Amino acid sequence: MKKIISPKAPAAIGPYSHAVVTGNLLFTSGQIPMNPETGKVAGPDIETQSEQVMKNLAAIFEEAGTDFTKVVKTTCFLADIKDFAAFNAVYAKYFTEKPARSCFAVKDLPGGVLVEVEAIAEL
Repeated sequence: MKKIISPKAPAAIGPYSHAVVTGNLLFTSGQIPMNPETGKVAGPDIETQSEQVMKNLAAIFEEAGTDFTKVVKTTCFLADIKDFAAFNAVYAKYFTEKPARSCFAVKDLPGGVLVEVEAIAEL
């Protein structure tokens, strides 16, 4: 198993790696909308936060040698299911190959953010 740490993604806020590789698969940790340059949450709305999550995932994919087109499964967590349509609009711009997905609302997310996404991708 190989650990992936991207200098372009926000530092982990706990004892975990950005992602791990096993075989030909990359498993990312959940990415929240933390801007790696400022260390702060990107924006107050679901669209801005979702865009930052996608940038963070892109940085991890790049470090691992893969991209959004190789993603086979995502799990998406929303603080409010009412944000589902707005989140989908951002999500669809990045996950053009339409991987398998689970998406649901949760009680709380780290730092009070509105969205978190994890992914499994082929290398």
